[in-house]
Amino acid sequence: MSRDGERVIELVNELGARVGHLLSDMVPPAAQVHLLNAQRELITALMLIYENRVAPEPAARRARRARAIRRTTKRDTKITIK
Repeated sequence: MSRDGERVIELVNELGARVGHLLSDMVPPAAQVHLLNAQRELITALMLIYENRVAPEPAARRARRARAIRRTTKRDTKITIK
């Protein structure tokens, strides 16, 4: 993971911790657990989106995709029906 990705994780965790401390007096414990789980899921989703946009696609996958593209041949012409 790149250094920028690590910074994003640290920033999101810090923001989550600060909001958690502010809300801990007002939010019941069961709701806190639910919110922490939701926070983890959100962080995971954001990191997957970030990695998908920043990281290049693996060469093996690109090669497979290039081979999978079907090229037309002379046999792939229309057949006239009389």
